[in-house]
Amino acid sequence: MATPQVLIERLNRGVQKRNARWAFLRDMAFGDALRLRRFRLGNGLTVLTLVDRSAPTVSYHSWFRVGSRHERPGKTGLAHLFEHLMFNATRNHPPGDFDRLMEGAGAEANAATWTDWTYYFENAPRDALPLLIELEADRMANLVLRVPQVSSEKEVVANERKLRVDDDAEGKALELLYEHAFVRHPYRWPTIGSMDDIRGFTVKDCREFYRTHYAPSNATIVIAGDFSEFKALSLVQKHYGGLSGVRRVERRRVSKEPPQRAERVFQLPAPTPTEKILLGYRAPSFLDPDTPALVLANEVLFGGQSSRLHRLFCLDEELALSVRGSISPFVDPGLFEMWILLREGKKKAAALALLDRELGRLGSEGPTPIELEKAISQLELSFLHSMETAGGKAEQIGFYETVADDGAAVFERLEAYREVSTRDVKRAVAKYLRPSRRTRIEILRRAS
Repeated sequence: MATPQVLIERLNRGVQKRNARWAFLRDMAFGDALRLRRFRLGNGLTVLTLVDRSAPTVSYHSWFRVGSRHERPGKTGLAHLFEHLMFNATRNHPPGDFDRLMEGAGAEANAATWTDWTYYFENAPRDALPLLIELEADRMANLVLRVPQVSSEKEVVANERKLRVDDDAEGKALELLYEHAFVRHPYRWPTIGSMDDIRGFTVKDCREFYRTHYAPSNATIVIAGDFSEFKALSLVQKHYGGLSGVRRVERRRVSKEPPQRAERVFQLPAPTPTEKILLGYRAPSFLDPDTPALVLANEVLFGGQSSRLHRLFCLDEELALSVRGSISPFVDPGLFEMWILLREGKKKAAALALLDRELGRLGSEGPTPIELEKAISQLELSFLHSMETAGGKAEQIGFYETVADDGAAVFERLEAYREVSTRDVKRAVAKYLRPSRRTRIEILRRAS
């Protein structure tokens, strides 16, 4: 593999357009055997390369720093709508061409949107990389946004919202949770958007959103797998180098969320066979030093059938059919979510009392050495599974680059988990998992 300096010299030889000239930024260790390199084009496009010859495949990710938090009231759901629109026609490819070409190349393609980001990816045989680069560059710059395309995808998203939120008790409860857990921060807006906003999107709305956010300076490309770094960067230079670097994303100041002083409780009558409780505790941001300890606490509480709360709620006390928890990996402080799906006839008050007792015990005593060791081992195993393929590596790199500004920080997070102590877990639980810091949604059985 050529040194980055030699690579840059070869790539920039004879290049006149400033937008197409490469700069090398950093060479980072990625595990014990691989190197992650960061490059940037003159138009602001960041490219991360990870050459991995372990399989004849390649993964190509396009991460944009735009999600539902970057929207505004009355226009919620635009970021998610674009996840659909981007698979439509461009000025160079008619409708259906993207999917047809991907299928012909043996590639799988998909996308995802959340609060802080949107990303698009393809996993394919290594020979398909030129096609992936050409198609992704094309839809970054040449997406067709007219009434037929926008109207069609609005209908698709409206139906998706009806299925996943309006007609789903858990989806509706989750939306209600974020709406009331946050009073100022845009995390309170649903990523899928409100139905009125979805119905009201115009072509003008979409074009403005596209011009603002789908620019090279707001994107990171991740290429992982078996490929020639020089050939890949040459193709990126060819297809992206002509794109304008003038567009800049306007970063609106996000209102700081005020402290929560007391529990907030809301009830949601729904056609559910059993009652459910959804809790959202105010939690730190993904990069906060307390987050690794809370992630370990989540494993102790919910990590598998031998976890504390599964044993207590589902086996010993037989209060619940299932329990689960997760921590939002957000740029700004988010929520530690907990679900309790009650058994028929069981009381919410008994479940809440048991939960508060157990959280209080974990906050005062911490996990046992065996629990902590098991939780760390589970997180290590999950990490190893996520890194088995080129696609898994690319996704981790893209997420960490977008949220933490460092694609190689995934290994730092793993090391942070290994360094968490019983005292760290105890302190974090006592600090964050208090009733006064939570919002509670009770899904009640609605009389038919």
